[in-house]
Amino acid sequence: MPEAFDFVVVGGGAAGFFGAISFARSRPGSRVVILEKTGSVLGKVRISGGGRCNVTHACFEPRVLTKNYPRGGKSLIGAFHRWSASDTVDWFENHGVKLKTESDGRMFPVTDSSETIIDCLLGEAEKAGVEVVLRTGVDTITRGEDKFFLKLSDESQLQARSILLATGGVRNGSGQRLAGEMGHEIITAAPSLFTFNIEDERLDQLAGVSVNPVKAFIPGTSLKSTGPCLITHWGLSGPAILKLSAWGARELAEHEYRFDVTVDWSNGRGIEAINELLLANCVASPKKQVGSGVDGLSIPVRLWQRLVKAAGIGEVTWANLSKLSRRALVNQLTASAFAVNGKSMNKEEFVTAGGVNLKEVNFKTMESRIIPGLYFAGEVLDIDGVTGGFNFQAAWTTSKIAGESAAALAE
Repeated sequence: MPEAFDFVVVGGGAAGFFGAISFARSRPGSRVVILEKTGSVLGKVRISGGGRCNVTHACFEPRVLTKNYPRGGKSLIGAFHRWSASDTVDWFENHGVKLKTESDGRMFPVTDSSETIIDCLLGEAEKAGVEVVLRTGVDTITRGEDKFFLKLSDESQLQARSILLATGGVRNGSGQRLAGEMGHEIITAAPSLFTFNIEDERLDQLAGVSVNPVKAFIPGTSLKSTGPCLITHWGLSGPAILKLSAWGARELAEHEYRFDVTVDWSNGRGIEAINELLLANCVASPKKQVGSGVDGLSIPVRLWQRLVKAAGIGEVTWANLSKLSRRALVNQLTASAFAVNGKSMNKEEFVTAGGVNLKEVNFKTMESRIIPGLYFAGEVLDIDGVTGGFNFQAAWTTSKIAGESAAALAE
């Protein structure tokens, strides 16, 4: 006879743990198990935010919060009314983890360590009696009359009253596979939150240089964003670029990640305003070399020198800057065009677009509309957010609702 559980969670990430804890707390004495196919749990929590864990975002109005989700925002409106970012903050603080808000709205534990979040989740799961089994994947799930039967990777079997699939996105596609085998439509996955690979003399050897803010857009599309931009060894990254990649995940995949991106280093101040600023430098600093820097514009001098060179300007003083050269420099500052040839995954915020079709899920309970007793949470669904803690918030919300809903229906 297979070992029996009230609630089996497939996936030992943020959504899996929060869902398991929510079920177990709502139904004391029940048997709850988390099955994780790798050798460790909460891996994404550990690396998120450079090892600090960007728990959520200080955006506490549900409708405003949903605007940060390229896919799934509308479905999350009601869910965020039931469990919002403020509820997440309260939950962690009530369990010994105080959060802080940074200037851009991202929220981290005051310890600046993801281990604080991991220790909290592991501790609460243990207190609630949740069992955790590592190196155990799920090969198949079949539905009986009133229970599920799971065949595991070691060929053993379990039975469950209800199941939560919380396996994450495309990098760990077992949840989508299992849901698809059980009759759910799976929206084809595509990477989101990636950096742009660019080979360009203007960026060469400038890794680590950042400008905040910039405006970036992709010509021929409606894709545009504003925020910090970071030059990397591979090209361009930072929130402005990551947001473009999120909103354009499918469109850019169709272009096989070969397209042009335009960066306005002046943050949209416009051609006339930048021209006036350069003219002001001609008057204020006539003997100063143009390449030595510019007053009134927050651009690192190393990048400024590359843009000056790209405008065809040599060792020229501001007094001797020609009108033609000034126009070329204005163009570099307001509309630097770069050819993108490929992507690099942002490992700290690895996110995918795609997953279980949201029309087949009841967002009041996170239960399948096709298979009673089957629940979903996190990136296994066709939901993804921009960088800044939004993907974790979707995980907390959907798993909390799933765990409590499943517990409420358990006899």
